[in-house]
Amino acid sequence: MKELAGRLAAVDPDAGAAVAVIAYFDRLAEARAGLEALVRGAAVLAGCPARLADEERRVRLRVEPDGRRKDSGSDPEPGWPCAPLVPGGPPALWLERAGDAGPSVVDAVILERASAAVRTVLDRTRGRAPAPPVDDPALVETVLDADAPLPARLYAARRLGLDTTDPAARFRAVAMADGPPRIVPDGPRIVTDGPPRGVADGPHGLVADAPQRIVGGGPQQVVAGGPRGIAADGRPVPSAERAGVGPAVAVVDLPDSWAAARTALRFSSDGGAQEPGGRPVVHSDELGGVALLAGLVVPGAEPAPDVRAVEAAAADAPWMLRTLHAVASTASLRAAAVEVNVHHSTLQDRLTHAEHLLGWPVRTPQGRFRLQLALTMRQLMRNRSTDQ
Repeated sequence: MKELAGRLAAVDPDAGAAVAVIAYFDRLAEARAGLEALVRGAAVLAGCPARLADEERRVRLRVEPDGRRKDSGSDPEPGWPCAPLVPGGPPALWLERAGDAGPSVVDAVILERASAAVRTVLDRTRGRAPAPPVDDPALVETVLDADAPLPARLYAARRLGLDTTDPAARFRAVAMADGPPRIVPDGPRIVTDGPPRGVADGPHGLVADAPQRIVGGGPQQVVAGGPRGIAADGRPVPSAERAGVGPAVAVVDLPDSWAAARTALRFSSDGGAQEPGGRPVVHSDELGGVALLAGLVVPGAEPAPDVRAVEAAAADAPWMLRTLHAVASTASLRAAAVEVNVHHSTLQDRLTHAEHLLGWPVRTPQGRFRLQLALTMRQLMRNRSTDQ
């Protein structure tokens, strides 16, 4: 190799120097040189400072061209020649040489051979850097599948970037009315009352008001703030798409969170004329014992008599459903009148008519509870679970 480098240097100095660089790093690798020796070799050969920064494994060092180690806390310059440690990875090895034309042939060979040798040493001494997380719907489904073997679920979770080692790490499964399942880190509540915060629906999936990974939602989006909530692409964040959110659990328990999320989705509402007063996003851990109704009310089955009565009343007047929902969901009749924007006496007249059609009073505690139950059963009849 040394003879070949000498012959090439006589014809093409760059080619001869490149072959000499290859031979130099081959000798360092054969001698099992350490990280500092490799970075020192890059600096001496290039005639400029060289620095290594592997953030995944928290390795940072810098060597001057005279061989002295002199670390620096400053960030690398964008124009410096650099190379990643793994194909497609972030830059990790730099030559501190300014220039707009890009690295020379010799610099490129130095970076290529030095980064390969550094990667070998790091893999041998500190373990392989974790693979970058992927956003694969099939992996999300595997994590949420109660019938999948535990090792397969844990492997899929790690590929998604979920922390399977921290016993305090908690995640929530999210069932969307129209869309694939999602997994979000436990954090701010997913809400739709007032300005969106926590997690809401965006053009590509869930978005969050703090930088955090959302698995299964396509390209990650982050709310930047503002009066309505603004997605990373500048568009307003809508909050009307229906979703059910499971409880916060460890990775191994995400299938249970997914089952609860599917149940919660059936209690959600798009807020339209046929589903007034409902919530687009429902948390399973806020349902309590009401969640048991989901197992008793099967979509497509014969509705209960009280549900049929509500449907008949709704067909009688366009204001009926909104008025009944207001009575069932507010603390008093006066509050219900404000909710539907009518005078208190007008509300009384409406309720008299509604009670005649329903066949029971709605202004007593027992009648109001019966109305709430009928409206909830009607909602469950209308909404199928994501697996039905």
